[in-house]
Amino acid sequence: MIHLAEGMGRLGTETAFEVLARAEALKAQGRDIVNLGIGQPDFRTPEHIVEAAVKALRDGHHGYTPANGILPLREAIAAEWLKRHRVAVDPGRILVVPGGKVTMFFAIAMTGEKGAEIVYPNPGFPIYESVIRWTGATPVPLPLLEKNGFAFKAEDVLKLVTPRTRLIIINSPANPTGGVTPRAEVEKLAQGLEKHPDVAVLSDEIYGRIVYGRNEHVSLLEFESLRDRLILLDGFSKTYAMTGWRVGYALWPKAMIEGAVRLAVNCHSCVNAASQWAGIAALQGPQDAVDRMVKAFDERRRYIVGALNQTPGLSCVEPGGAFYVFPNVAGTGLTAKQAQTKLLEEAGVATVAGTSFGSYGEGYLRFSYANSLDNIKEAIRRVAACLNGR
Repeated sequence: MIHLAEGMGRLGTETAFEVLARAEALKAQGRDIVNLGIGQPDFRTPEHIVEAAVKALRDGHHGYTPANGILPLREAIAAEWLKRHRVAVDPGRILVVPGGKVTMFFAIAMTGEKGAEIVYPNPGFPIYESVIRWTGATPVPLPLLEKNGFAFKAEDVLKLVTPRTRLIIINSPANPTGGVTPRAEVEKLAQGLEKHPDVAVLSDEIYGRIVYGRNEHVSLLEFESLRDRLILLDGFSKTYAMTGWRVGYALWPKAMIEGAVRLAVNCHSCVNAASQWAGIAALQGPQDAVDRMVKAFDERRRYIVGALNQTPGLSCVEPGGAFYVFPNVAGTGLTAKQAQTKLLEEAGVATVAGTSFGSYGEGYLRFSYANSLDNIKEAIRRVAACLNGR
């Protein structure tokens, strides 16, 4: 019998992919499934980005690259942050990785161990809690509540800090809720953390360019007091519809960048060359495709929120960013998991139970509106009919 390491029993998963697999199995049986479960844009990668990758391959970029990423890409990332946040960044502190999860994994692995505590958003991206438990550290949930628009309150974060806290994870705009934390709360958090100089902060800003209306993405990079312990996670997957390209990036503190690069060498060696050249084209090329995508998401957001609030048993606050809604299903009398199963099996609509994102997700479902408006309308029609016994 093969004996696995004890930590493997603590490693969780991402349920959205399990829902996707079940939806695909039902489709294979001839069922018509509308998938509002998976969190990836339904748009094509812009053509100029694709062409940049093709050109890189034709130009002979077929070999290994530096473990921290090619310098032109790291310089382009630094220029992007300077433009967006008016903060100059040393490209030597940027690490290019195969997707945003790698940054999460490295940050938690470098700070988590038995006896340590890591604060993470709940409901939140499930990989946070999964990897925290795997390291042996204690996961400390930061409840994100519907009454606050699923935005965090600075005082709620700060009261969770103890002498054992090694890392605080922040995500705004947020997955799975779409919550966007107001500037005033982010400023209070930065000020409060000045009293805890030994605590690192992982700011997951992967949805930073997908915000709506008067909502504002506030980067923690803006706060000088945090820069010597800030891990800033970003990437191309969501903004440029590049989920399959597997290229993300992060800014690391001086005290951590060497360790992060060493982990990269041990783990994946480097990111594939063509995707990195594509990333340069994404940052430096026209941004009109991004603007069109966000405009389309906004139209879908407004529709789905209104439609869900007209569905008996459901209520939904309006998300300020990302491409998810997180409706309350308590009025149906079903648990989150029961609602997920019922809608998939009976209505042919794939969603994800709120409990897949943590215990505070009970009573909610995540709907992704990264799908066509026609499909969203059909999905909501089916949801209403299913929940009302028609």
